[in-house]
Parts: sequence; structure tokens; C-alpha cells
Amino acid sequence: MLKDSILPKKTKIISMIVISFFVIYMCTSSFIQVKAQSTQNYSSGSLASYPGYDNLIQNLKNKYPNWQFKVLHTGLDWNQVIKNETTACHGRNLIYSNKSGGWICSTCGDKHYDNGSWRCASETAVSYYMDPRNWINEDYIFQFENLSFDENTQNIDGVNKIISGASWMQGNSITYTRTDGSRATINKSYAQLIMEASREANISAYHLAARIVQEQGTGSSASATASGTYSGYTGYYNYCNIGATGSSSATVIANGLNYARNRGWSDPETSIKQSAAYIARNYISVGQSTLYLQKFDVDSSDGSLYNHQYMQNVSAAVSEGTSVKSSYSKLGILNSNFTFIIPVYENMPSSACASPDNASIVNQNVEVTGDDVQVRSSGSLFGSVLTRVNKGDVLLRIECATGQNNGYYWDKVVLPSGLKGYIARNYLKEIATPDNCNISAVTNTDVNLRNGPGTVGTSIITTLINGQNVTIVEKGSYNNINGYNWVKVKLSNGTQGYIADQYLTIVSDNGANSNNNQQTNYMIATIKCDDGSCVRLRSAATTSSSIVTELGKGTTVTVMQENVANANGYTWDKIVTSEGLEGYIANNYLVKQAQNSGTTSTPSTSGDVNGNNRLDAGDYVMIKNYIMDSVSLNDNQKKIADFNGDGKINSSDYVLVKNKLME
Repeated sequence: MLKDSILPKKTKIISMIVISFFVIYMCTSSFIQVKAQSTQNYSSGSLASYPGYDNLIQNLKNKYPNWQFKVLHTGLDWNQVIKNETTACHGRNLIYSNKSGGWICSTCGDKHYDNGSWRCASETAVSYYMDPRNWINEDYIFQFENLSFDENTQNIDGVNKIISGASWMQGNSITYTRTDGSRATINKSYAQLIMEASREANISAYHLAARIVQEQGTGSSASATASGTYSGYTGYYNYCNIGATGSSSATVIANGLNYARNRGWSDPETSIKQSAAYIARNYISVGQSTLYLQKFDVDSSDGSLYNHQYMQNVSAAVSEGTSVKSSYSKLGILNSNFTFIIPVYENMPSSACASPDNASIVNQNVEVTGDDVQVRSSGSLFGSVLTRVNKGDVLLRIECATGQNNGYYWDKVVLPSGLKGYIARNYLKEIATPDNCNISAVTNTDVNLRNGPGTVGTSIITTLINGQNVTIVEKGSYNNINGYNWVKVKLSNGTQGYIADQYLTIVSDNGANSNNNQQTNYMIATIKCDDGSCVRLRSAATTSSSIVTELGKGTTVTVMQENVANANGYTWDKIVTSEGLEGYIANNYLVKQAQNSGTTSTPSTSGDVNGNNRLDAGDYVMIKNYIMDSVSLNDNQKKIADFNGDGKINSSDYVLVKNKLME
């Protein structure tokens, strides 16, 4: 019997073209967990709590005083957005196969998508393209252009400028071919038709004009889909190439004209107005009124998120926005009254997400094969020599070069001391990665998973959220690096990386002794359902809420809050999946494990803040950094950091710990 929380796993894909639009419903998941969403007019300083936005927008306003900006407060947590765009549905965002290294999803690797020329984009790549702060400049801003109709800023003169390069669109009337082959005339210009269609459909007249020119070209006549004379389809017009899909030109044309014929688009006016209505109905009126929002479905006004995205190409909005800007520049209308809608997210990084480099991010143990091998400061013979290593030394490789420099592939390595540098690959050989433990743990805050130990010189593989379960596979190898003790962990998908151990809470040590002194507040559970079925994880504690994802039998999750609500005949728990997705699940589909910290509480006066069962320099560095507000501590760590027991953490505690170490 099919219960509400169980659904056979399936992926629904629907695609079409609207000009160059491909609407992809890649997954059934639609995770809505938002704060109040709103769109407000931008004013100077209004984005002070969102780092980096104000200066970028002000720079554009200073140069283009006619430009207007609105802010879309999505209410979405940035980390959850990236999880939903990546790990929740691999293949939702693709990168062209000429990219490598950090651009490629480590889970999918070389798996081919679409026509074989595409790979699944990494979280780093998606973060780079989704972070608006990378694109709020005059070259890329038009991906945020409001594509709704605006009577105050859009006029027929502007439309005429946009279509001026298309000779077939000139003149005060339009002569066309009827379905019987006879000729007829519409006593309107194309500019007039576009203005009427835009006003009726509530779509930007400039956007519609530019799209028609892009699709039909600038020659003496429109292309085959709008000429009205294509063999077998006389008298039918599809100016925006809606439904024009296929593997060959002939198939694309036939499908596009079939679409027009089935809908009675037998004259230019009907085709243009119906095309405008289609685009407005399927995108602009459902919260996707910019190229950015059509690529990344982060506006929940239509009741869903993430799955109504017109292209899998992660760079689509950037490339199309660049083309729009180029067209406007050539037309000399950049100083016109444009309106831009800029999305902001909660808990964004303090600086714009960086572009992935082409080095392949790895996590491998390697052995040195030569003596007196130089470790350099950069991947070049011109890099300064940091130190030397010898045959048999074991290092951690965290990056593999994808190209040669000075005749060598320079790989980035970490020495046992934590020093990072570059070694020519021909002096390294990969060896098995030793796992010295197998400890189940849960993150106790949002934390970055890195490809190596340390906050400096390493790359972020992904961001884990509070409650995400991991397995500690190595500990004790890298202590007191940048003030932290680092452990190696493995995620459920096999991804491995390093986390400071203070950000993990052990839930089961499988007989091993733990270095973590925090008390467990989490409960691990597994999904209970029939073989071949999946349990629905929902965005709210009700069967009417949207589906976040589907979890198969035996999947491990973390229960963050029990019995949050009773609805629809179910008692609901809030959980976090091993992929970092939050949601709610009927708890009769959970098999809960007994809580087991595997640890004992550390006396509050010990000063052992980093939890390695001894007082060392790492403890007073953490206290100092906390006082300087550069790191955060959980409640248990705060008790431990209060070395003098006066209820405060200040320089007195730092000095006492330091003096204790000098005894």
C-alpha cells in the first residue's frame, strides 16, 4: 500500500526551447524552507547586512543614474540553495566538458550528460555562478534585467533601435503568406506589434524584440520558422521558436512549425502575441522575470523552487546577459531606464564565491620516490624552495595539476607539519590511504569541508550544515594547524575531506576512544520502508508541503527535533540528510538509534577547548581568537574556555592558560 511518505523514485524531465530556452524539470524535489520573501526598492545602505552588495550597486548607479535596482529577498539559506542545486539532484547544473578540475562534480566525475559534451558542475562552480556579487558590474548586470513590461521605461523608439539591424523587420506594415499561399498585409509595423504584445502579456518589449532578432536573424527575410513559406508548413509562424527541438536542423524546424500549426499561429501578429504570452505565463508571471531567475529558480512565488529551470548550462544566465548587454551597447541605449532585480540570500559568505581553478582537487596519500626533492612555494621552477623531502616520506596530495609548467606537473602537497607546497609529480606515487578509525559523528554547526588540514592554503570541497552525519576515518595526524586539530571524514557519497574536530559531535565511536569532549544532542536514524520504495522528505510538517527529496530504505539521517507537529495522521520529526538537506518526515518511517556520545564531559576548568585531551598551544590560540571575535565556540567550549570560572571569557583566561603551559 502506498502511504503518503512513500513514492517510487523517478526523475521527470520536460524540455523545450523558447528561443534558446530549455525548460528542465530535472527532479521532483522542490525544497521550500524560506523566511518571508519580498521585493523592495534598493536604497543606499539597505543591504548593509549582505556583505559586498552596496558598493557594487552604488558603482553602477553612479555611472548609469537612470538605472533602477530592486532587491529580491529570497529568504533562502545560501548553503541550502547550493545543496538543492547540486547534491539534491546531480545534473541539475552542467558545465561544458572543456572544463576540468574544480569545475567538475567529484561525485559524478566524468559521467556524460546531455549530448555527451557536458559534465555535472561542482558545488564550487555553482556557487560561483549563483553568487550575484560576481556579476553586479556593467558587463554582466543584464542577467538581472527585469523582463516585465514597464510603460515608464520601454517605448517604441527603443524597440525600433533594437530591431534596426534586421532588414526584414523594417517598414510600417507587414506582408505575409496565408496558409492557402495567398498574400496579406497587416497595417502595423513589427515595432508596433511587439509593443502591443508586450503590453498585453506583461513582458519587456526590449526583451521580446531582442529575442525575436536573435532567433530569426538580421537578413533580408526571417528564418524558416517565421518565413511562412517552409515546405509543408505554408502560412505558419513561430517567431520565438517555441517547441523547436531536435537533433538536426530539419527536425528543429519541423517541430517548431508543428507547434505553431497546432496552435493556429497562421499570421505574424498571432504568433508574436501568443509567443509573448507563453513566455510571460511560463516564466515572468511565476517569479522568473530575469535571466538569472529563469536559470536559477529561487523565487518561491509560484509555490516551488529549483525545478523550473530553463537550462542545465550553469553559465547560461551569464552568457545570455552578456549578449543582451552587447546588443544594447551597439544600439546606444545603455543609458536608458533599465530596472534590475538583484537576489540576496541569508548566511552568505563574507566575500563573493571564487571561480574554481583548473587544478584537480583531490585528497590522496602519496610517497616520495626520490631523495632531496624540493618542495616549492608555487608550481614552478621559479618558486622558492620551502624545504626538502626524501624517498619514503608520506605526504598528503590535495591538488593535481592539469597542465605542465617548466616541463613538470606540479602537485600541491601537505607535509606532516602542516606545511603546504608544490612537488613535481614524477617524484610522487599514490599509495593507499590509511584509515585509523571509524567513528560516526555529526557536525554541530555549519562548517566547511576542506581538501586538506588548515584554513590557509586549502580548498573548500563543500559546506556541511549543522546535523549532517559523517564518518571520521583518520585523526591525530594534523593537530594545532591554524589553531585547530583536524580530522579526516568521509561523507555518505564517498567524498573525503578535513574538518576541525571541535565542529563534530561523536554519536558512536564503534569501540574507539574519542578526542571529542562535547556532549551529544543528536540522534541518528535510518529510513524504514519497503524495498524499492522511497520516503518523502518534506519542506514542512504536512503532506501538502513540497517534497525536498526522496530517501531510500536504510538511508542514514540525523534527527534534529522530535515530534515537531501532528498533521495528516502522522507525527513529524525534523531531520538532516547526509547530503545536508533539511526537512520533515513522518517518524513512523524512522528507526532511531540510542544516543551515544562515546565521550565523557571535560571539567570546565581544564582549558582543553580544542578537545584533544590535553592543554596545549591550540587551546590558548582558540581562546585568543574567540576574544578577538574571529572564531565561535559552542556552549561547552565556552565553559571550558572560562579558565578562572568567573562566568566571562576574556584576556585573564588567555593569560592563565598561557602561564599554565609555561609551568
